[in-house]
Amino acid sequence: MRKISILVISVFLFLGCRQKSTVHPTFYYWKTDYQNKKEETGYLDQFKSKSLYVRIMDVDFNPDLQLPVPISPIKFSDPLPKQIDIIPVVFIVNEVFNKIDTMQTAVMADRIVKFVAAKVKQAGKQNYAELQIDCDWTKGTRNRYFKFLEQLKANPLLKGKTISVTLRLHQVKNIVSSGVPPVEKAMLMCYNMGNLRKYGEQNSILDQHEMDLYLKDFLEQYPLSLDVALPIFEWAVVFRNGQYAGISKRISKIQIGDKKLFKQRGNSILYDLLVDYPAAGLKKGDVVRWEDISTKDLLVTSKFLSRYLSPRERNLVFYHLDTDLLKHFTDEDFQKVIANF
Repeated sequence: MRKISILVISVFLFLGCRQKSTVHPTFYYWKTDYQNKKEETGYLDQFKSKSLYVRIMDVDFNPDLQLPVPISPIKFSDPLPKQIDIIPVVFIVNEVFNKIDTMQTAVMADRIVKFVAAKVKQAGKQNYAELQIDCDWTKGTRNRYFKFLEQLKANPLLKGKTISVTLRLHQVKNIVSSGVPPVEKAMLMCYNMGNLRKYGEQNSILDQHEMDLYLKDFLEQYPLSLDVALPIFEWAVVFRNGQYAGISKRISKIQIGDKKLFKQRGNSILYDLLVDYPAAGLKKGDVVRWEDISTKDLLVTSKFLSRYLSPRERNLVFYHLDTDLLKHFTDEDFQKVIANF
């Protein structure tokens, strides 16, 4: 009996002394014009952030040119703060890798590296330590995407730099078919995990059931070092006649709460449009699913992840740096989430 008691005490001591990660909190910057706004920079100071993940551009395939081309590249109206390092991020549409061969991926890699270098200088920085590639690759595009990553690594301009990739939940679970990217580390994207286009009351931004399904039995074994990205954004998903019609950027929490415009279905996240709303391109009878993220959502998710992520030094990145989104959370909220890791 005494041995059992000692064993129980030892287990509790082990669990209580579980090593925590060293966490560096920061944000994604996902706008097309960087402006050094006092309020947003204040959050970086508050987090003691050392870096900022900045979307440089999207890359998509142009059918007229038969080439991958930059889409909506960022401009820098202001330089980044001196104390903040830039981590450039390039989003590549997965379909690109179905359209080009490995010779063309080599050309694309070279052009991306040069484009990024020029944008980094526009941001007021002389150099950068990490380049992140954001692509939701599939089994069919895996080989060309991985070859592209190897071509990036071989580029002389990236010598000594870290290349990271974004990692979706399905790529963790389906590691046999998805493969492991040939890079140093990955950013686990803990959002956009539900079926956005499916009509219903589910929150497609963050779904704990989906996280259990895709990560619970697989995350601990994932072989790459992982950073984590969590959502703080919100959006209005529009349905017309029960069919997905897009995301409306004209609908905010103010509009969704206007009872002259919308009627909420009980306590659900579905809202019926009562009148035509031409300013947003909506018609009477359209249904809007209002999806947002609460502090409780972030706390549940961070606790879940902390159970399965190996303790180490990692970046914790919130998507994204925007005062309209950040005002929904207090500093105490963020600190509780960070502490869970």
